[in-house]
Amino acid sequence: MTSSSSKKDIRVISIKEIKEFMINNNEKPFRAKQVYEWLWKNSAVSFEEMTNLSKKTRELLNSNFVINSIKINSQQKSKDGTIKIAFGLFDGNVVEGVLIPSSDRVTACISSQVGCALACKFCATGQFGFIRNLNFDEIYDQVVIISKTALDNYKIPLSNIVYMGMGEPMLNYKNVMKSVEIITSADGLAMSPQRITVSTVGIAAKIKQLGDDNVKFNLALSLHTANNKKRNSILPVNEQNSIKKLIEALKYFHSKTNKRITIEYILFKNINDSLSDAKELADFCKNFPVKINIIEYNTVEGSGFSKADNEKMNEFADFMKSKNLIVNIRKSRGKDIDAACGQLANR
Repeated sequence: MTSSSSKKDIRVISIKEIKEFMINNNEKPFRAKQVYEWLWKNSAVSFEEMTNLSKKTRELLNSNFVINSIKINSQQKSKDGTIKIAFGLFDGNVVEGVLIPSSDRVTACISSQVGCALACKFCATGQFGFIRNLNFDEIYDQVVIISKTALDNYKIPLSNIVYMGMGEPMLNYKNVMKSVEIITSADGLAMSPQRITVSTVGIAAKIKQLGDDNVKFNLALSLHTANNKKRNSILPVNEQNSIKKLIEALKYFHSKTNKRITIEYILFKNINDSLSDAKELADFCKNFPVKINIIEYNTVEGSGFSKADNEKMNEFADFMKSKNLIVNIRKSRGKDIDAACGQLANR
């Protein structure tokens, strides 16, 4: 991806290409490694920051390349400490990311697309529509900025990353995988893949591909109902990715990676909050090791959905626990600034 000028974004080319550029311009080949470290280990956003390069080398880079880093357009802080950041991209588009603090950890919720094409009925991002995929460096930048924001605000380093912001990560597979590679690489941010969770609404073929790629990060499935008819009405993607296909794909993923799968389940009032819904979910979860996050619904204007009663939520969780399943009830964070699950829509 390039800027409107004729200069190429240096971050989308390989270290090998940087090395070739250096040699062709009578620079020492090892300068390529220095530049690469500045870009990915030190997260430089300008060539001027690369202080172990000569002024001449920096000017050479500056005249041939750009660094299309993302910028902070605005920040909002919730009364619960959650911080939502609107990131400005080089082409004028905007995506959102969220910093979620707790007593001993900070989680970055990051976006993988500008908008989303899947039009899940309850989600504000789905109403927003799809504009484009994020490049891997734009995903990486969100992590860098949220990490700095965590240290500035809470003096706690970033501990976890969830790909649960705007967009469907599996529909931007190549860039998501490349971003994880750089975030976890010793030449990048050196973060453990065990601290990264990628969430999908359920693209069966891509879940199998994750298995084939033997990923080390965690996988979360936004299921929300294990009933095909209901799921078709809530998540149109289910029409091509039925419950049966998802079970097959998740079994395959587990056989390849031996990883436990996180099931995300938003409880909607009078839609998927009954004990019969809980039984269908328990049957679905028999197929592979899981942990279940039961999530409060966060109101999205015009969606027609509402939050399940607390009593129903507790009954649902108790039923799942009675089936010896690991269950957490996840309380909403950042609701007052439209930063909670399903609310990201550049507001």
